[in-house]
Amino acid sequence: MSAGDGDIILRLEDVTKVYSGTVALKHASIDIRKGAVTVLVGENGAGKSTMMKIIAGVEQPTLGRILLDGQDVHFNRPADAEAKGISMVFQELNLLGNLTVAENIFMSREITRGAIHIDHARQESRALQILDRLEAGIRPNMLVEDLMIGQQQLVEIAKAVSLNSRIIIFDEPTSALSAAEVDVLFRVIADLKKQGVAIVYISHRLEELIRIGDYITVLRDGAVTGSERMANVDTRWIVRQMIGSDAKDFSKPAAHAFGAPVLTCTDIMLPRTTGGLAVDHVSFDVRAGEIFGIYGLMGAGRSELLECIVGRHPQAKGHVEVAGANVDRADTAARIAAGLSLIPEDRQRDGLVTILSIASNLTLSSLRRLARIFHLRPADEAAEVADAVQKLSIKAPRTDFDVSSLSGGNQQKVVIGKALMTRPKVLLMDEPSRGIDVGAKADVFRTMRKLAADGIGIVFVTSDLDEVMALSDRIGVMSNGRMVAIHDRASITETDIVTASMVGHRKARAA
Repeated sequence: MSAGDGDIILRLEDVTKVYSGTVALKHASIDIRKGAVTVLVGENGAGKSTMMKIIAGVEQPTLGRILLDGQDVHFNRPADAEAKGISMVFQELNLLGNLTVAENIFMSREITRGAIHIDHARQESRALQILDRLEAGIRPNMLVEDLMIGQQQLVEIAKAVSLNSRIIIFDEPTSALSAAEVDVLFRVIADLKKQGVAIVYISHRLEELIRIGDYITVLRDGAVTGSERMANVDTRWIVRQMIGSDAKDFSKPAAHAFGAPVLTCTDIMLPRTTGGLAVDHVSFDVRAGEIFGIYGLMGAGRSELLECIVGRHPQAKGHVEVAGANVDRADTAARIAAGLSLIPEDRQRDGLVTILSIASNLTLSSLRRLARIFHLRPADEAAEVADAVQKLSIKAPRTDFDVSSLSGGNQQKVVIGKALMTRPKVLLMDEPSRGIDVGAKADVFRTMRKLAADGIGIVFVTSDLDEVMALSDRIGVMSNGRMVAIHDRASITETDIVTASMVGHRKARAA
């Protein structure tokens, strides 16, 4: 089906949204077309999620109007939009961990027997059909809290698909998915297009946008700066519309000497609850001022390795030294005090207390250092908060606002700032650019290089080849819990990295 102007199903016309004096959207308009993918792109804080929340009924516009099939509509709540055939896959997961996958998929619209009792068997059967379509490899009776974050993302997508919606909005749906899972999602989206479903797709991964999009709309500072057919644009055009210039170059590191090892890991092991090892005899070291990148796909054991190093798994075994000091018997708090700090992959669940302010989140791990006996020193706290906001370019009108009021990328910067306030010797970073746009990513990467130049050892894990090649001094490749290769950046290519991860995976399966 080819989508043209006659296929416009929904239009946001001259929409403005104001929060407590802050203008999130300024006279913004967008057309959503039947049987086509409209991609929405912009830096963090540009207004993408606000625009989509207005379409999904989560927020209401201050000015402007929504036209559905050419008629004015008003959505006072998400249920109003859902009743009109609009659903949204949110970037921040909206699941209940103590319920099963099937119960989450059919939450608030349960399949009943006799309009009284929930028909769990039918729900699980229907959920299994959807999960099989997504090639998720997840049983519908599993508890959501037992799933990896990438699997939870697939459950969110399954919820939207189960609604048989006319319009589906995907907000950063691939941020926690492996390359294989992304391919499956794109096949599902192609199938939905053939059925005439309108797709809105938000992502910071420009190669995804070009690959999947039919139309593109770009936002900057709440205003639409460009709308085009995807066939008429390239990456440079997109970046120019987003940030007003060509891409920022963060790939050239400043040369500096490395010091002595600040982190030594020997034979780190973590048993799986289902048997086998999630982390299988992993050994490596990191020198002061060095960035050690670990590449691997979801399930490779990367996140679990960082959690073992910081002491989150008491059952883990192996030897960890920080600047020559043995921390094997130390708990997480003692390891942080010894100089370790972890930036987790899931900022909402593990990195932030969303009911607290931006300032409180930044200082949360440094209260002992900022306190005098039993009381905080407000002047010292305010000075450190202001310094973190300035250094990390956190976009916030005021630091006493709730951290939940920030965009995803700015929330990530708060998590990074909180870790830096502990004054670590070693910074462990799990997917530090997840959900971060081009400009914010450049800020974070420049910060990493500056910290390394100041003598901090950095370990970061990623499934992005460009990132690991651009930032790392040495690169480790993980597959199926094992560190299958370690190379200097100058002596390894992208092909070598992918080959090592695949060969390691095949060897592990054969074993």
